[in-house]
Amino acid sequence: MPSLSVSEAVQRRRSVRAFLPTPVASDVIRDVLTEATRAASGGNLQPWVLYVLNGASMQLFRALMDSRLAENPLGEKPEYAVYPPDLKEPYRTRRFEIGEAMYAHLGIPRSDRSARLQWLQNNDRFFGAPAALFCFADRIMGPPQWSDLGMLLATAMLLFQERGIDTCPQEAWSRWPKTVADFVGAPPELMLFCGMAIGHADPAAPANRLRSTRAPAAEVIHFL
Repeated sequence: MPSLSVSEAVQRRRSVRAFLPTPVASDVIRDVLTEATRAASGGNLQPWVLYVLNGASMQLFRALMDSRLAENPLGEKPEYAVYPPDLKEPYRTRRFEIGEAMYAHLGIPRSDRSARLQWLQNNDRFFGAPAALFCFADRIMGPPQWSDLGMLLATAMLLFQERGIDTCPQEAWSRWPKTVADFVGAPPELMLFCGMAIGHADPAAPANRLRSTRAPAAEVIHFL
């Protein structure tokens, strides 16, 4: 496909929540992630450690997650809070609105808690993506280094988009720290930060019709 500008990749990137089974070559994933490691990091610490699932490893992990979900659909004890416990405005409304917009596209009302839980469990299956990664960092790292992880992941998502490959970053994997660490063989000094689904969006899936909104620029950008 034609090469995209950075601006085009930014506009096209979205969090895809339903993937086609179309495989993504491991060599392509390796090339993209190798390029992404040029992302900035404070002091050049490069605090990221990535584990990639593809092909046979993804099949094994899916089977493991099916058994884990049958045993405990709520997951394990997270090692960090994805969101602050008491979100204030405007953050609370932003989170509420994106969730309600998604369920509206899916046709699941607020009253149907069972259906909502079932949908949420798609997170634990990478939304059907054929490939994925898990991002870890050393436990000694603090908030500045976690921001470095975000820069790496954002860079990777744009590079995947350049190649016509879709993604979905997933902090929802924080609910399965032990299962993931045991499966990938991460040493105990590493802590799971998030996962990322990698593949091609299913254009017919209602979940992929969602285009999230952004706050007006004047609300968040202030020139002095």
